[in-house]
Amino acid sequence: MTADSRSDVKAPTDSDDLAYLTAVEALALFRAKTISPVELMTSLVDRAERLEPQINAFSEMYFEKAMEQARAAADAYAGDGTRARPLEGIAVALKDEVPIEGHLFTDGSLVHEGEYASETAALAQRIFDAGGIMHARTTTPEFCCVPFTHSRMWGVTPSPWDLTKSAGGSSGGSGAALAAGTTTLATGSDIGGSIRIPAAFCGVVGFKPSFGRIPDVTPWNLDHYCQNGPMARSAADAALLFDVMQGQHPDDIATLPRLEMPSTLPDVAGWRVALCATLGDYEVEDGILENLRATADLLRSLGVTVDEVDLPWTRAQIETILEVHFGYIAAASAATLSRGKPELLNDYTLDYIERTTARATKMTMAQAFDAEAEFFRPLSTIFTEYRALLCPTLATVSLEAGDSYLGYGPTINGKVTGQVDRDGLMTGPFNIVGRCPSTALPSGFDKSGMPTSVQIVGRPYHDIDSLALADAVDRARPLYRETRTRPSFV
Repeated sequence: MTADSRSDVKAPTDSDDLAYLTAVEALALFRAKTISPVELMTSLVDRAERLEPQINAFSEMYFEKAMEQARAAADAYAGDGTRARPLEGIAVALKDEVPIEGHLFTDGSLVHEGEYASETAALAQRIFDAGGIMHARTTTPEFCCVPFTHSRMWGVTPSPWDLTKSAGGSSGGSGAALAAGTTTLATGSDIGGSIRIPAAFCGVVGFKPSFGRIPDVTPWNLDHYCQNGPMARSAADAALLFDVMQGQHPDDIATLPRLEMPSTLPDVAGWRVALCATLGDYEVEDGILENLRATADLLRSLGVTVDEVDLPWTRAQIETILEVHFGYIAAASAATLSRGKPELLNDYTLDYIERTTARATKMTMAQAFDAEAEFFRPLSTIFTEYRALLCPTLATVSLEAGDSYLGYGPTINGKVTGQVDRDGLMTGPFNIVGRCPSTALPSGFDKSGMPTSVQIVGRPYHDIDSLALADAVDRARPLYRETRTRPSFV
């Protein structure tokens, strides 16, 4: 997929407006020589230096090197600009869990303090080879094991929309940086919602591709719940970064052949989409449901047929399948990474390991696979009639920043729930059916002023459908284009 070269993109005159340019807009302006990569990087760095003490989205910053790379990128646009690569001069903040040779590699844990990666992950190398500039790494919770971002190593990362609320997790730093205008693009990873949860809490776009689309490192490349993906402020940007990251890699046996992306995402008029408001028995915050239905109405105005459907899923069923799977893989990995040093771990890490490891003993892996197959059947039936499923990303609009939620969950419609994962998150079902792509997209704002989000879930391996529907909504109802729809904490 190539960046949009529209001639109608206007160069901002205000530095903050410049920082909120999408990648697609910035690349068009670079090619038109209206602005330079140096100007854009300067605006991002200036904002980051001013805002980082409050949002704490970056675990490491490489601003001087980034400015050097921006100057080199500017040279690539000289003349006819043919030397410019797909992401030439664009700032990309990479999630800290991605190994990059010679850089810190700690998993957000004091257990691994001061350790460095000995190799560079394929997805990072692809971003670098495409001209993307890594100006920062983004914060995560310890071992990326919870849906919020705070740790003993890095402190608390809040949502820029309300600094008392969490940015979500585990890709919380990526979501917060995008919302705050301190990066243009970012990466995330998603094993239970870790791209889509912070996208929702921060009011940005997060795309979880189908399993196998983007290469990963072992053992996560073989975990069909786990996918790396792009995070951005627009669906078109998410598609742009996805196209750079995706495709078969010789080091990853699970990767799929490259998906041929169209130069522009397809028109969705005439498509049929199913709407499921509760995914079974979730109680969902009223404001989220109102904005979900408004999104459905917007799709209808664009020529999409949207019909409401039911799914027979239950939170108990989803919780059991997820925790069995995590107990065998993610919690087992966290226990190994802990190296027998529980005194250095966060309270939520200890709880996660104990809770999910215990649950794993309730099923064999064979039984878990049977449960996953049975879980997919009703969704498969829906997909025989509809190209995608529209549903909420989360059941709650916020989590309190710094709270580990041990023994209780978020407040939904005025009631305190029992557990964050079971009651607050509606992302996990689409990790259980990990071959289904899902785009988390801003849907508006709750009465509290926090952003709300919808998921657009595609049929297995139909990544373009999910992105195209998200792009259609995003173009009709964009966030961040006006100052009034940006966080106002500065």
